[in-house]
Amino acid sequence: MKEEIVIAGMARTPIGNFQGAFTGVAATELGSHAIKAAMTRAGTKADAVEEVLMGCVLPAGLGQAPARQAALGAGLPKSAGCVTVNKVCGSGMKTVMLAHDSIAAGVNDVVVAGGMEAMTNAPHLLPTGRTGIKYGHGQIFDHMAYDGLEDPYNKHAAMGIFAEKCAREWQFSRAEQDEFSMRSVTRAQDAIKTGKFADEIAAYEIATRKGPVTVKDDEKPATVDSSKIPSLRAAFEKDGTVTAGSSSAISDGAAALVITRGSKASNAVARIVAHATHSQEPEWFTTAPVDSIRKLLDRAGWAVKDVDLFEINEAFAVVAEKFIRDLDLDREKVNVNGG
Repeated sequence: MKEEIVIAGMARTPIGNFQGAFTGVAATELGSHAIKAAMTRAGTKADAVEEVLMGCVLPAGLGQAPARQAALGAGLPKSAGCVTVNKVCGSGMKTVMLAHDSIAAGVNDVVVAGGMEAMTNAPHLLPTGRTGIKYGHGQIFDHMAYDGLEDPYNKHAAMGIFAEKCAREWQFSRAEQDEFSMRSVTRAQDAIKTGKFADEIAAYEIATRKGPVTVKDDEKPATVDSSKIPSLRAAFEKDGTVTAGSSSAISDGAAALVITRGSKASNAVARIVAHATHSQEPEWFTTAPVDSIRKLLDRAGWAVKDVDLFEINEAFAVVAEKFIRDLDLDREKVNVNGG
């Protein structure tokens, strides 16, 4: 019988608003904070970590090897190998898959996996800066948009254009998307109020002119009045149905897990049963989670009815709506603390 591979410890920073509390805090610093907290909670000594895998989609301006910076900033040994993973939205989750597989293969015993992003600090890029602008107008690229939120295969169209395409193809109305979004916000607000994220979040202290300020809760939910979501304008097409309210926020934050063998974890948080990857046309990323979950359930030998809770990335409301519809899920089992 194969030895179980488990999550021995977990931690995340609060999720900061765009140009919010974490303005000026590098993604690598947020990553270090999450790693250090996860290690403490796992009771794992620094010298036990053999590899660190951290997702980061917007590395411009961070300097060489962001994952290694985060690891060393957390006090991990220089002997630990480090890899930065860029798989856009799936970057952090992919590090967990890679960590699992390296342990299953006998390459490692203890791996830190996670993700870190500081979208607020993503720089603007000057493509012609090295060669110079000889004559005429220059162009500045937004690293966040160009490398993170636009499709290079479709003239750098915004991801929201494809959310609109999904809504039209599968007939998700504006009202359905608004209802889902309002429910998600309310769930997140309730989860914060009742302390449901307390065992996840590692509060972050920021030095200000007026003294240290401690950030302990996610910023975005507190700023949203869900009743106003139906009145928002379409964000990507003139007569579209996708709004800022039914789209994911631009945010800053980091998360980390300590992954190891069951025999090395005295009080594991969870065990990793299986993982799966599904890929298709980039413009249909909105429907990819459906087949990924189907593949995963088959691999694990589970049925939908065997699962108590589902967590699905709410890149857009239509992504979660398509997921719920195709798998015929009970909404009370999906993103119960918001998304």
